Amino acid sequence: MPPATMSPVSLTPTINPSRLFNASCLALIVTAMSFALRGGAMASWTTEFHLTNEQAGWINGAAFWGFTLAMVFGGPLCDALGMGRIVRLAFVGHLAGILLTIFAWDGWSLFGGTLIFGIANGSVEAACNPLIAGLYPSDKTTKLNHFHVWFPGGIVIGGLLAFLLGKLGLGWKVQFATMLLPLAAYGFLFLGQAMPRTERVQMGVSTGDMFRACLNPVFLIMVVCMFLTAATELGPGQWIPSILENAGVSGILVLVWITGLMAIGRQFAGPFVHRLRPMGMLLGSAIVSALGLFLMSRSQGPMLFASATVFAFGVCFFWPTMLGFVNERFPKTGALGLAVMGGAGMLSAGFVLPVIGRSYDAGIAAGITTGIRDARVPDGATIDSLRSAAAGSEQAVEWMNIQAAAGLQALGDVAILPAILTGVFLLLLVFGRPGARVTPD
Repeated sequence: MPPATMSPVSLTPTINPSRLFNASCLALIVTAMSFALRGGAMASWTTEFHLTNEQAGWINGAAFWGFTLAMVFGGPLCDALGMGRIVRLAFVGHLAGILLTIFAWDGWSLFGGTLIFGIANGSVEAACNPLIAGLYPSDKTTKLNHFHVWFPGGIVIGGLLAFLLGKLGLGWKVQFATMLLPLAAYGFLFLGQAMPRTERVQMGVSTGDMFRACLNPVFLIMVVCMFLTAATELGPGQWIPSILENAGVSGILVLVWITGLMAIGRQFAGPFVHRLRPMGMLLGSAIVSALGLFLMSRSQGPMLFASATVFAFGVCFFWPTMLGFVNERFPKTGALGLAVMGGAGMLSAGFVLPVIGRSYDAGIAAGITTGIRDARVPDGATIDSLRSAAAGSEQAVEWMNIQAAAGLQALGDVAILPAILTGVFLLLLVFGRPGARVTPD
């Protein structure tokens, strides 16, 4: 990259906060688009590469593991290597991941492309979270919310592209290629730009102090809470399209609706941050998330959109507010603290998805047993026999009803996570005074 522009008077590299912020948002759009496009491509992958659904699931899951690896290792390296080098790694990883996925020749090459893409996604978070915290030290939580608008926003973009291009008969390879446009844009915006030092370096906090700060008991509690907040947001989000499709509504449109509302909410997070403070926002989010999941488990048809709306506003502020709170409360944790939080969040998604799936499977098995007992399905019916029932037949309709009931109940079971969070956040709010801004000592 060419050298950063120098001020003619001070010869100090000129930092352009607006350009760096916009570049970060575009990088996050690429990250988020991949989540939607991979979900839409999985069915095609199983056919084209002769994969089982389990193998396709492992391939999709590689993005989460790659994300976590990049966050855990990229956080400590962010100070040593500089945020600019981490951003370059993200750009190269995104480019390589897109091309390797498009030109994949078997399941392993597809797995490799997804893993590389996941590492690039994690590198974006590892670099851009501390970058934005450093660019806007007096308004971190609000600006991190504005930045994270583009995670749900990118999912909306990717989901709509997948839907529209699919209707035009353009397959998943063309859909993946669309990510090259925002990729080129963020690469150009970052090109030649001076980066600020991380806030931890500016404060003169040593590496040892950074690691010691991450051992603060309240920080560790917040890491555990990050597991639960991210699982509440990402787990149901990955399952909603398939579950709600059986419940009589378009699952993909519900997902677009949820993520669209989240994007709008994060864009206007400022007044909530200043009025409620971060911990108040987290407490409210936990309560509303639990209510939304409970309502979804009890809703049918169009009412699912209403309950999904409640859920969307519940999870809307979780991720960016957790990051903003930790960085304000424990500034000495620096980029490492943000990386640990983000890595914990993505790691939790890898664990909660199969747990929800197991609950879903158990509900289906129980539904079949109940159906046999009540004579709604033939004696001896199995998943395979119901799945192969002729479209429009009584058995096919009953199969959809069983799946819908089991899936919605599985979503309702997740409500235990925000219910636990409600208790933890309430205790922290009452006894810890964690909403107050902390000045580094």
